[in-house]
Amino acid sequence: MTRLALLSVSDKTGLVEFARALVENFDFEIVSSGGTAKVIQEAGLPVTKVADYTGAPEILGGRVKTLHPRIHGGILARTDIPQDLSDLDANHIRRFDLVAVNLYPFEVVVAKRDAAHADIIENIDIGGPTLLRAAAKNYAHLTVLATPERYNSYLDELQSTNGSPTLEFRQARAAEAFARTACYERAIADYFAGLGPDLDELPLNYSVIGARLQTLRYGENPHQPAAWYSSGTTPGGWGAAVKLQGKELSYNNLVDLEAARRIIGEFRNEPAAAILKHTNPCGIAIASSLSAAYQQAFDADSISAFGGIVALNRAIDPPTAKAMTQTFLECVVAPDCEPEAASILARKSNLRVLVLPDLLIDPAHAIRSIAGGFLLQAADDAIDDSQTWQVASKRQPTPDQWAELEFAWKAAKHVKSNAIVVTRDRVTCGIGAGQMNRVGAVEIALRQAGDTASGASLASDGFFPFDDSVRAAAAAGISAIVQPGGSRRDEDSVAAANELDLVMVLTGTRHFLH
Repeated sequence: MTRLALLSVSDKTGLVEFARALVENFDFEIVSSGGTAKVIQEAGLPVTKVADYTGAPEILGGRVKTLHPRIHGGILARTDIPQDLSDLDANHIRRFDLVAVNLYPFEVVVAKRDAAHADIIENIDIGGPTLLRAAAKNYAHLTVLATPERYNSYLDELQSTNGSPTLEFRQARAAEAFARTACYERAIADYFAGLGPDLDELPLNYSVIGARLQTLRYGENPHQPAAWYSSGTTPGGWGAAVKLQGKELSYNNLVDLEAARRIIGEFRNEPAAAILKHTNPCGIAIASSLSAAYQQAFDADSISAFGGIVALNRAIDPPTAKAMTQTFLECVVAPDCEPEAASILARKSNLRVLVLPDLLIDPAHAIRSIAGGFLLQAADDAIDDSQTWQVASKRQPTPDQWAELEFAWKAAKHVKSNAIVVTRDRVTCGIGAGQMNRVGAVEIALRQAGDTASGASLASDGFFPFDDSVRAAAAAGISAIVQPGGSRRDEDSVAAANELDLVMVLTGTRHFLH
């Protein structure tokens, strides 16, 4: 007797070629749902529609097609249990050797910003996941394929095993099927969670699921294996970026690029550039032109910028491209790149140049693994409103100082704690990152700023526990300080600011970055 295959696919990629190989080379009969059957039939291949096979028509506008005992009995039957075989015979059910299913494109539809709720709901597949789960459960007796990418490997397996795929092959495909349904259900759950009233609450259950995009050469260090995963089946974020040139992205590149994306997303109204090393900025600037912003960010710490990551909030233009070719850089990312600029950058063939049009979309949650689980928090994506800030000092900031403090505060948000940032004319000139005590971070930032600290502004990501940092800043020439406040000794810092004739502004919001 010929073998029986059930093909029911939303993605028709490779379908005809696969069906033809099954029929002509391996003596399969094919049962298919409506759309799949039509494509196979139009290719001149024999196929039986599910409705004809079951004797039950598709109903409810196609919502019910494959949910039938003749289908699921043929999938779930165990060939080594006589009662199962007797049940098949008694109910005139044939056993399936292959189930190839891919699902309605829920993730694609829900990603469309103009998608109607009704369309999203109709793209929740019911029969498809049921078929995959049933076939995967019974992997000991048949093969399940959850993606068109496995068609050729299945045909190769049939060829090499004389038509009897090994248990190891079938088990591996079952694992992929369960992983696919898990991703699918996660996407649906996330959509419904976004509709609920408790959007400020973290969910009772949260799973992290992704599809592997790429195996990386290694992780942070050569002895650490690593891979890059994308949430869902439709690549988004960095998975949707276009690499114009350069070597493959590394684990460290991607970590740095994500930090760069978050920084540049703070600056939208004026051309801005950020240069990073090891997730910390070494230079950030806004200016009247992109090339000026880049040059000022570079000059802020040209030594650290060597081998850095550059993020720009405007399309790369020829002057900026030319400036970036004057030094060694690892990666550049921008929302676009002008053709002439791309030609200029091509002279640096190893430089990775990425175009990511939507640099401003932040993930809703931040996840960090710990032993036995993980930590979940809402992303620190709040837009700080300077209108709510409190001027704690007697001296009032000038309009220019307000603008400078806003810039410095945005920069400090993206520096590892304890963090101090000194800025002048909307350019960072001193950054103290990741220190174990705040006064140490102040000393590093002021030392790096040097003479440019005179008349500059200083931002601290956390409050000052003592007034020593305020006094050190004043001694270096700092004229204005922005910090969250909240210390029991805030009045000491404010008193020092008043004594030394400094502006001190309290934001009321802390931005630690661990």
